[in-house]
This record gives sequence, structure tokens and C-alpha cells, in this order.
Amino acid sequence: MTAENGRVETSRRTIEVPPAPLAIVRKLHEQGHEAHLVGGCVRDALLGRTPKDWDIATSARPEEIEALFPKTVAVGKAFGIMTVVPEDAPPVEVATFRSDAGYADGRRPESVQFTNAVEDARRRDFTINSLLYDPASGAIHDTAGGQADLAARLIRAIGDPARRFAEDHLRMLRAVRFAATLGFTIEPATLAAIQAQAGSIRRISAERVRDELFEILTAAPRAGEGLQLLLESGLLAEILPEVAAMVGVEQPPEFHPEGDVFTHTKMMLDAMEPGRPLRLALAVLLHDVGKPVTAMLATLPDGTRRWRFEGHAPLGAEMTREILTRLRAPTALVDKVSHMVGNHMRFGDALKMRPAKVRRLIGAPTFEDELELHRLDCLSSHALFGVHDFLRQAHAQYVAEPVLPEPLVMGRDLVVLGLEPGPRFKHILQALYDLQLEGENDKAALLAQAPQVAAALAD
Repeated sequence: MTAENGRVETSRRTIEVPPAPLAIVRKLHEQGHEAHLVGGCVRDALLGRTPKDWDIATSARPEEIEALFPKTVAVGKAFGIMTVVPEDAPPVEVATFRSDAGYADGRRPESVQFTNAVEDARRRDFTINSLLYDPASGAIHDTAGGQADLAARLIRAIGDPARRFAEDHLRMLRAVRFAATLGFTIEPATLAAIQAQAGSIRRISAERVRDELFEILTAAPRAGEGLQLLLESGLLAEILPEVAAMVGVEQPPEFHPEGDVFTHTKMMLDAMEPGRPLRLALAVLLHDVGKPVTAMLATLPDGTRRWRFEGHAPLGAEMTREILTRLRAPTALVDKVSHMVGNHMRFGDALKMRPAKVRRLIGAPTFEDELELHRLDCLSSHALFGVHDFLRQAHAQYVAEPVLPEPLVMGRDLVVLGLEPGPRFKHILQALYDLQLEGENDKAALLAQAPQVAAALAD
């Protein structure tokens, strides 16, 4: 490979490439086309990580790619992007070498010009994503110092970072995502360019922002560090101003010796286990989102003053619903996370609950995630785990039986007793079910108590 302008460094490494993308590269070579594996797959392979996708860049034009392979999909033919669909393997993106021109919307080029491998590599976002690998020769072609930045664990924009981010604003968020998930640092000039243009991220669709944010929360080894980098870059205030508002919100030191709400949230995110579900990560991020709005320095009966956050959980649930809806999150996810945020303070009262309430808590479909949220909350504050241990033991007691069994008394049973159907039926049935959960498993005994329960509710 030669470069008309600038230097290309070439080294050799052996990268294990799956059969399908390897066969595609070989077929392109056989037909006289230049072809390389490029981007994240090369980066991840060199880092010892398993690539998610194997992308190919080639001198072949889209119509030539279509003619060479039995099944293709023109995902972006005007931009030279095709997908080759092998018989028994995941699809492989195959793109023609190109340079981009004009980014009026701050996301996609208005036009492209087909070019050579060097120019194609240099129009990419970061140096670590610009490496080209030829599996036939084992040659790695480095046009922008990507291997040195891999070794230094740096995220560096190719060329002028201000220009790179002006072309595609999403690259700013991608820089944070790569730094967080790879455990890298953003190079100072690149970070400064993000800080200068952070407001431009508002031009990017909510779906694109959502995907990058969710990846940081679920894939970063220490998601709290990713949150800190979002703050330092200026992006957090643009995409999640409600979370940025947590900075500097003081908490009672006897319960939160770790510091303000933002610090507490970061510590919880950092303490999450690998492979955590997205709903848990979002609940951790947003569980105290209502605190900045409800913060009040109250005077206690003994004259001391302490920060209080009355009603922050239910308000946080409402705010969570608004935030996740704004990010175009699926409705089922919005419902689960909002419930967890609104419910998280109830766990602190578990030791004082009636058995029926404990069973309801344990029987909720989100219980395991809610219990882990509570554990992380305790771990990142007062480190008192009495409630967690109690609920874990209580849950173990119900392994052999349904935590929430079918109700013994139904509405029709109350009608047979002569009770008049109406709105209070729900409350009567609820009270009888609570008695059942607390150990009364005789239907006749429950029905015998129904009139007294109805009378009490009528008072």
C-alpha cells in the first residue's frame, strides 16, 4: 500500500478471522480488488477482545460487490455500503473505499467520492478505528498512528478534532463510549474539542444518543467513570441535565459519608457486576434523580439541621419516565425502571413490614433487580446490609412454594356471602389476600372474616 500524502506504517500480525469474512476478502482478492478488514474488528482483535462484527473495506464498487456474491443487501449503496449475507454466518458489511464531503446535518455526508484505502482510513473518526488488516499477508496498515494510541490507551480524533466532530456530532459521544468501555483516556485536544462543541449533540436523534448511553451503562467495566467523563466533556448537561443536576447536592453525612448525590451515583455504577441488565443500570443511574428537586435543609426536633429529600422516590419515578420516554426507550423498559426508582425507598422499611407486604415485595417480577439496587445503594453509602440479608433469607424460604400464591377468595365468593359488588370489593379482597399471605390458608376461615373486613373498610 502506498500513500500519496503522508506516511503509512505497516507491521505484521496474525489475527484469527472467522471463515465467512475471510472468504469474502479472498473472493474480492481473486477478482483483482483490494480488500482489508477495517475498524473495530481490527482494534478489538489487537486488544485481545472478541470482535462483534467483521467489516471490510474494498476497492470494489457496490455493483461489483452485488455481482460477486449471491446474496447482498444495499444498506447504503449511494455511500458505497453493502451487506453480504453468507449462508451460515452473520452478515458482513462491505464498503467501497471513499472520502466524504459536506455534513450539513452534523451526522451524515451529503456526498461521497470513491477513493483509495489510505483516504478511506483517514476519513474515519478515531485513530484506533482506522487500522486496516490484510488477512492474506498479515499486514496491518496504520495511516494515523492507531497502533501507538492503542498501546497508550488513548482515544484520539484523526486530524483536526474540531473538524471531525463538526462533521458528525455523534462522534463526541462515541469518544466517551470508547473510553469508558475500553478503559482508555481521551487525548486532551480531542476532549477540548468535545467540550467546545458539546451543545451540538442536541442535533443528534434521541435514538442514537440512547444507544451510545446504554452501551456505556452496560458495557463499561466502571460505568461511573463513564458518567464522570460525560460530565467533564460537557455532554451530560446536554443529554441528561437531570443527572448533571446531582452534582454538589449534599446529603446527610451519617447516611452518606461518600459525599454528594452525584458521587453516590457514580460509586453505585462502578460497583455494578459485569453483565448487568440494562434495567438495573438505568435504575442505578436514576434512582436519586428526584433528590436535586426535593432537597431541603430541615431543622430536626433537637435543633440540628439535616438535608432531607421528601418524596424524591415517587418524583424520581415520574422524572425517570419522562427521561426514558425522551430517549425513545421501549415502553416495557420505561415501566420497569420507573417502578424500581419509585419503589427503592420501600426496601428500607422491610424489617418493619407485615409478612404480607414482605411477600408482595419479594414476589414482584423486578425483585432480584430491586434487591441488587438496594445492595448497591447500601454498599455506596452507609454499608448497612441488614435489610438486604433479611430479604435474601426471606426469599430463600419461599423457594419451594409460590411467593404469591393464587388468592383463595375471589369476588364471586363475596357475592355468595351476600356482599354488594362495588368499588370496595377490591379492597376487601386485598385485605383477605394479605391475611392469606400471612399464613391463613383455610378458605372458610377467610370467608368468615369477610363481613368484619367489609365493615371496617366502610367506617
